[in-house]
Amino acid sequence: MGQLVRDHEELARRLRGLRDGGKKVVFTNGCFDLLHVGHVRCLQDAARRGEFLVVALNSDASIRRLKGPERPLQSEDERAELLCALNGVAYVTIFDEETCGPLLRLLRPQVVAKGTDYTLATLPERDVVAEIGAEFIAVGDPKDHSTIDLIARIKEGRGAPLRKGAGKSGARSARKTATAPKVTPTSKAPTPQKAAIAPKATIAPKATVAPKATVAPKATVAPKATVAPRTAAKPAPTKSARPAPRGAADKPLPAKSPAGKALAARAGATNGVKRNGKSASEAHA
Repeated sequence: MGQLVRDHEELARRLRGLRDGGKKVVFTNGCFDLLHVGHVRCLQDAARRGEFLVVALNSDASIRRLKGPERPLQSEDERAELLCALNGVAYVTIFDEETCGPLLRLLRPQVVAKGTDYTLATLPERDVVAEIGAEFIAVGDPKDHSTIDLIARIKEGRGAPLRKGAGKSGARSARKTATAPKVTPTSKAPTPQKAAIAPKATIAPKATVAPKATVAPKATVAPKATVAPRTAAKPAPTKSARPAPRGAADKPLPAKSPAGKALAARAGATNGVKRNGKSASEAHA
């Protein structure tokens, strides 16, 4: 991971020690406002040209002077942090001048690397490069990427251009990607509701069907126990119909005795009434 060194004198001292130790120092510079793949390829190529890569970053003030008031998009601190995070970058420093010529004179790297859109003839610092005896190398891929084009696509709402050589297969894959929203799994997403159909677990009514336990009517069919009328009805007729205790009255009375005559008279009166079909009360009436 790279290290941000704002003090140019301190950085020059460190690089001097590296050179004295036989290490090869590579230098490159730029705005790196909106980091893209072209930047990464350029930095990786530059790092392979030596052992320690130093990246000089244009300050916010210098970018405004070069590119206008709308730039930079990211502050110098954020851009420096991004560069330090890239593999192969040893040191990052920030300069405020129009060109990095004065900084090159101080740091004195062995190699100066720039993108393929530069040549030694078009390099603004070419005189300083010759002065310090550094080697100029063009690094990275062809200039097919730029921050300006990326910003324009973002403003216009345009996506990345179709990859060259993709042909019909690329177009088909692009169409599939574009129509992917129709096939999104959101339509199948409701399936989890089957697991959420907890009503079956909450069908507690079956447990609360206590009516069977409350069918107490069978227990309250106490009529059998209260069938006291039968037991109470037996005493009455038995008392009235029960024959008088056998005693002297059960013995036949002598017909000639006074009591026997009286009994015979009552029996005759009763028989007479029954023969006439009338009761005693009707005969009296």
